Amino acid sequence: MSKQLGEDQGIIDLIPQEKEKAFKRMVSEYKERLYWHIRKMVISHDDTDDVLQNTFLKVWQHMDQFRGEATLYTWIYRIATNETLTFLQAKQKKELKTINAPILPAHQILENDSWFEGHEIQQKLQACLMQLPERQRLVFNMKYFEEMKYTQIAEILEVTVGSLKASYHHAVKKIESLLTE
Repeated sequence: MSKQLGEDQGIIDLIPQEKEKAFKRMVSEYKERLYWHIRKMVISHDDTDDVLQNTFLKVWQHMDQFRGEATLYTWIYRIATNETLTFLQAKQKKELKTINAPILPAHQILENDSWFEGHEIQQKLQACLMQLPERQRLVFNMKYFEEMKYTQIAEILEVTVGSLKASYHHAVKKIESLLTE
């Protein structure tokens, strides 16, 4: 993580004088990790690309407002997470308005996605994850797949460590239950 802090500091130092160069380095540093962070929540490759683009648009628009109260990593992940949750809420509202249109369950969307290459067990796990409430799925993905510390997740989601531990515990129990059904 200290290498990450050094890279982040190099980007932060560029912001006032060379905003465009700092932004390009930010995109290079975070694009792939953010893609997978978002993808685990929205599932669709195309939707993930849209949310990622919106994330970097927000980062660009607000770069001058970054004050270093959080790490650059945390700040960017918070923006990506908020954009993801906003997208999911908008999608849910849209689906409710078009109630007559057939809606595929999320695990079927994943199975039909040509960008997803998973073995049967990975597909089973993803199908279980799709049955979790959004917050539990987000916490589980960040803790289990991205191996973030509770303190990092708490800072990104702006919640307490205790509530994260509870969410993660409930998510694990639900996944275990669904896998053994």
